[in-house]
Amino acid sequence: MKEEEVKRCQIQEWYPRFKPHSIKTLIHELPESFIQYLLQDSGPFLLPLSISGEDALPRRKINNLDSDSIIPSDSESESNSDSDSDSESPTAPSFPDLESEIKSSIETLGGAIFPKLNWSAPKDAAWISTTGTLRCTSFADICLLLRSSDSAVHDLCHAFDSCSDKSTSRPSKFFIALRKWYPSLRPEMEFRCFVRLRRLVGISQREVTIFYPALIEKKLDLELSIGEFFEVNVKSEFELEDYVFDVYVTKDGRVKVIDFNPWGGFTLPLMFSWEELEENFRNGGEGGVEFRIVESRCGVRPGLKSAVPYDYLDMSPGSGWDQFLRGADEEFRRQAKSPEAGG
Repeated sequence: MKEEEVKRCQIQEWYPRFKPHSIKTLIHELPESFIQYLLQDSGPFLLPLSISGEDALPRRKINNLDSDSIIPSDSESESNSDSDSDSESPTAPSFPDLESEIKSSIETLGGAIFPKLNWSAPKDAAWISTTGTLRCTSFADICLLLRSSDSAVHDLCHAFDSCSDKSTSRPSKFFIALRKWYPSLRPEMEFRCFVRLRRLVGISQREVTIFYPALIEKKLDLELSIGEFFEVNVKSEFELEDYVFDVYVTKDGRVKVIDFNPWGGFTLPLMFSWEELEENFRNGGEGGVEFRIVESRCGVRPGLKSAVPYDYLDMSPGSGWDQFLRGADEEFRRQAKSPEAGG
């Protein structure tokens, strides 16, 4: 994988060209001061002070407290009360221009968005939001997710780590993409598509931890819709020869581009292995594009419960996750062949 391949997959690079076929998105360049705020790992966790002058959230300072320090002793309480008036609280950061721009964009997009940096959405930090999702209605919501996300750290510090020609640790500019929030999106209708030398060689269900029976009867129609969309709208428009792209299929059958990723490296092949995808390519696509979905409860893949972003796990040969997924693949094939697999 080359640096140029990774750079081409940044949302600010591909979105303008695929805007008619994607989710409505507004993109803002981030100032370096905000990047340094996201990377700050010392001192209390402060959310920015709102441009209104009020706290961004009722509790915008999050200290690292152990169980002994949560409830102070009587003597500590007395000494603390005497010294509180003399001590000054850390000053909350403020980014009024950026906040004003983002506030306006959120309103334009209907009042709710989900954020994404150059490559990654902070999916690993959804647990910290009040809704358990990436839905954001304010600048403070966005900051809370980004400050809590390992995905964001990957974009900011490690985006080129898998590149054979790595010359830098970070891009020269960072952007935040505000993507319109659709509460009715169905996770079973998102798919990952694999392209080798501009030929579609595989399609995988994106959410591999759940069995969706309805996908079985829709499989052929979905394959035809995604294949046609690739031939007409993607094949001659995206600059790279080898890449991966994610799509969402709407209820009325329209296909929307969600994301682009490099071929290999930190991109997960989901229901394939990279060796299988290469073999599909070498076989010249005999029998058409291979489309894999979870076709029974026995075919469900284990969830990857990790603080590391889903698409940035160490998948190199011999790594722990590599061995884990190879074992899962073997078990998946064994169960699929068993007489009970269709139950």
